[in-house]
Amino acid sequence: MSEWQKSDWRSKPRVQMPDYTDPAALNAVEAQLSKYPPLVFAGEARRLKQHLGAAGRGEAFLLQGGDCAESFDQFSADAIRDTFKVMLQMAMVLTYGAKVPVVKVGRMAGQFAKPRSAPTEIIDGVELPSYRGDIINELAFTPGARIPDPSKMLQAYTQAAATLNLLRAFSTGGFADMSRVHSWTLGFTDEQEVQKYSEIATRIQDTIDFMAAAGINADTTHEFSTVEFYTSHESLLLEYEEALTRLDSTSGKWLAGSGHMIWIGDRTRQPDGAHVEFCRGVLNPIGLKCGPSTTAEDLKVLMARLNPENEEGKLTLIARFGAGKAGEHLPRLIKAVKEEGAKVTWVCDPMHGNTIKSSTGYKTRPFDSVLREVRDFFGVHKAEGTVPGGVHFEMTGQDVTECTGGVRAVTEEDLSDRYHTACDPRLNASQSLELAFLVAEELSALRAAQSARQAG
Repeated sequence: MSEWQKSDWRSKPRVQMPDYTDPAALNAVEAQLSKYPPLVFAGEARRLKQHLGAAGRGEAFLLQGGDCAESFDQFSADAIRDTFKVMLQMAMVLTYGAKVPVVKVGRMAGQFAKPRSAPTEIIDGVELPSYRGDIINELAFTPGARIPDPSKMLQAYTQAAATLNLLRAFSTGGFADMSRVHSWTLGFTDEQEVQKYSEIATRIQDTIDFMAAAGINADTTHEFSTVEFYTSHESLLLEYEEALTRLDSTSGKWLAGSGHMIWIGDRTRQPDGAHVEFCRGVLNPIGLKCGPSTTAEDLKVLMARLNPENEEGKLTLIARFGAGKAGEHLPRLIKAVKEEGAKVTWVCDPMHGNTIKSSTGYKTRPFDSVLREVRDFFGVHKAEGTVPGGVHFEMTGQDVTECTGGVRAVTEEDLSDRYHTACDPRLNASQSLELAFLVAEELSALRAAQSARQAG
């Protein structure tokens, strides 16, 4: 077999990608992007792979979250800070529940393109191409706005670079100090007056106080005041991905320089398709969305293509079935993994299988459905004796009203208040943190069951 090249995907069938009308303009943008520095570095991607391998063994836990689709118009330092802040809070709670390190990966600095269920949409009798994310076209429902524009890739790169710059500063500049992060978590529990959350928060605070009394704090321990934070996105627009792919001089392997981790969506996982062809050749950790239509045979072929050396941490399987369906679909995929002896990290995406249209016309996700799928995911892994390695949420640090339910009881009538997403509904800050407390309970119960088995 000839050696993989970053342009090999161009000879494969492509889906969910735009047809650019001006090839010369597209070529010029690709040439310009190929001269830009990569957004991430090979050493970072390798380190994330090690962390994900630990999550696959149950020695760490993945928290992956962020926007459905990043927006040019809503881009701001405050929005980045707020999402980062909520992810730190969630990680604090999950660390307490799992008693293992939490790997923090944002759907940020690259999540600009979105697959769509149909190539066109009709409004008031007018049919136009679907909106595919700000890196491709515009949300406004006009013929001009929906024409794919390759120059948007340059704007996406600039925004991603600025986002990463701020995230790196937040990660190491004192913003992530453990005691500071926990004070935000306490604020949530005080405000909501939720008994069980307050109790967990108080226990976490007792632990922090004990460590401080023992002399372990931000002044004495680097790990107390800094975090590792990685970025990820769906590898959908392959012209952008190829242009940012670089040869790593250390290993001689290719790096997708657009983000630390990239994933393949449920609509683009054709074994002989362009997206699988691109992702199989890069050294980055790869995610693979697994939906109800994923067959055991599909999964075996994809695992062999995407992780031929069976590396730990290389392949993350992101289950997204919908509430009440994990028990039907997940066991057969777990069986396929066992039969192949494949090393994978199992992650639950309880968002994408639970989107409905509300009575008020808005797309939404009921919080109870999201929670049920998470519990189903843990239940199946407990029954199968396998490791639930993480969770993957679409969420924001902003006080939006896009998903119904939660302790603040967002109703369908509330959705119009602060519905800001350009694509799919996201959990708001309160719902995200509430879900972290609930996942922490699942992790604590799992850990207790494992300890009991070992003692017996």
